[in-house]
Amino acid sequence: VAVVQSSPRAQLAQAKYLRFVANVLLDDEGGSGSGGNGANGGRGTDSSGSLGGLGGFGGGLGGSGNNLVPIKSAAAAAVAASVSAKAFNDSLASEVLSTSSSESTAEWTTHMAFVIVKCFVIILIILAAILGNVLVIVSVCRHRKLRIITNYFVVSLAVADMLVALCAMTFNASVEITGKWMFGALMCDIWNSFDVYFSTASIMHLCCISVDRYYAIVQPLDYPLIMTQGRVCVMLLMVWILPALLSFLPICTGWYTTAENWKYLKANPHICEFKVNKGYAIVSSLISFWIPGVTMVLMYFRIYKEAVRQERLVYRSKVAALLLDKHLQISQIPKPRPSIQVEQSTITTMRRERKAARTLGIIMSAFLLCWAPFFLWYLTSALCSNCKTPRIVVGVLFWIGYFNSALNPIIYAYFNRDFRGAFKKTLKSCCPYDLINCRVSAGADLPPYINSTASSEIHMHIIRTRQYATSSSNQLQPLYQN
Repeated sequence: VAVVQSSPRAQLAQAKYLRFVANVLLDDEGGSGSGGNGANGGRGTDSSGSLGGLGGFGGGLGGSGNNLVPIKSAAAAAVAASVSAKAFNDSLASEVLSTSSSESTAEWTTHMAFVIVKCFVIILIILAAILGNVLVIVSVCRHRKLRIITNYFVVSLAVADMLVALCAMTFNASVEITGKWMFGALMCDIWNSFDVYFSTASIMHLCCISVDRYYAIVQPLDYPLIMTQGRVCVMLLMVWILPALLSFLPICTGWYTTAENWKYLKANPHICEFKVNKGYAIVSSLISFWIPGVTMVLMYFRIYKEAVRQERLVYRSKVAALLLDKHLQISQIPKPRPSIQVEQSTITTMRRERKAARTLGIIMSAFLLCWAPFFLWYLTSALCSNCKTPRIVVGVLFWIGYFNSALNPIIYAYFNRDFRGAFKKTLKSCCPYDLINCRVSAGADLPPYINSTASSEIHMHIIRTRQYATSSSNQLQPLYQN
């Protein structure tokens, strides 16, 4: 057992020692002696006098050379056991090394594959967020048609999302890839402040866009009077100032966390953790997500109800127009519009309604799916001190929230036909060849504040519905008088 558990160098030393002792014991000259004179047996011819004396001592105890047979047998057995143990140890060691080597190779391969996939996804999200939002900003600057008050929110949102990618995603990517923080304690506070600041600003921009769309669709005639340039500028100042009070001030002063964790982070600059206390978790989550999220849900729910109401109004107007058409046919009065045009208009209206409802569903689904999981974990982990979440799960929640900054240019810009045309022209001017063959529809001849964002289809439909309802009532009035 001692041989098996010892190191290879110790095993070799023990084997040499046992072999040397066996040779001494088996030496007849050094090991033989008379029973009466043990001292004569003490003189051996072995090169080592002390070990030769050991053989003589054995001979003196045995009395005669014939009594050395058991000792010789024991020595031979010891040598055989030593050789067998050494061979077993060598075989076992080779098997263990081979198994551990294959296992470590498999683990290393799996780890490298996971790191490569993670790097690819992270880089893809960062590039999509940067390039998409830069395209929105450049398109608005290049095309005068897009320089309207409503698009102030879209451009400001693009700036916030681009800064999320540059100032928050990049540092988080370095931590995810290397597994450690390499920038010191000061940069840790700055990174956390940037992360909270720009992410909160992005969410507040989404809330402002929902309010803007609410007034544009529910109160389209009063919209230019409500959303003036001054009010829009005040709203933009609020969405950029309020997140600063929530991020830089409490994080740089240490109010966001406990005193123990603050001292721990300052004593260990190679560690960057964002552990918040309960008070900061509740206040920050309310301002950053829950209040804007509830506002968005209410605004888009009211928009959807208004769209449904207008759809019913259109249906009733179409029915009245059909009845008028039949009455004019019976009376042989010239028809103001063919019935086939009424049916075609109804089909077009229904398609427009479904498209607008689908757009609103995409907006709310993208926002809730990206940010709701993160803020649920954020609030739960702060209120439940014993709840532990694996690091990989926390990383996934962070990057799902970041992914919303890459989706916003697609949802709030590309769904608008004016932005699609501007994107095509901008990309064509950047490319040496005509590589972009996407089909872009021309915008309708509407006031600029109407055809501005993803929900402009609903707005356009409501304006036309009210105009058509007025004209239909005017046509039905003589019939009622008769």
